[in-house]
Amino acid sequence: MFLLIDKPKGITSHDVVDEVRKITAEKRVGHAGTLDPNATGLLIIGVGRDSTKHLGKIAKDTKKTYEAEIYLGEERDTDDSEGRVISKSKSKRAGKSKVIEILRAFVGNQKQVPPAYSAIKIKGKKAYELARKGKKVDIKPREIVVYSIKVVDYKYPLLKIKTTVSSGTYIRALARDVGKRLGMGAYLKNLKRTKIGEFDLKEAVKLKDLKI
Repeated sequence: MFLLIDKPKGITSHDVVDEVRKITAEKRVGHAGTLDPNATGLLIIGVGRDSTKHLGKIAKDTKKTYEAEIYLGEERDTDDSEGRVISKSKSKRAGKSKVIEILRAFVGNQKQVPPAYSAIKIKGKKAYELARKGKKVDIKPREIVVYSIKVVDYKYPLLKIKTTVSSGTYIRALARDVGKRLGMGAYLKNLKRTKIGEFDLKEAVKLKDLKI
């Protein structure tokens, strides 16, 4: 059995798994595609042996669509609103036409460096564990694909976009890189995942309303 959950802000994907375990009384529960605590939206939960064994393929081989709010003109060490401010731009605000031009340049195959504050392992240690200790984190770029990206709304310093990307793409890193291309820095303020492959957030249930 697969459950489509609309994850609320402030809890981890694993917290959702734990809650589903309590509700279903099933020990074998997992999720496809992690959402950061600050992110909301579609989370696919597998319940039972037959479902959980397919979660890896769902997470790896499917496109994902997000609605993101990017804050321009400021960089944070985690690349999202939870982090410490490390720089503020003195550059002039970018016009909408410039923003659209920059976003178009991101469409296609590319290499992306994941955030230092991520769960990627470096010599057996999670990157965020090293970063929190003040150690330099050297993460190798990953091959990703941005299938589409468009402006939903733009009122400086807030830029709202909708984007469809390959598995393994960090929207935090995308926000960071958009800021760099604009010459002013940026971080991810809010994020909502709306689709995973053919699964849509419109079909999901809020965790607080889940009943089996």
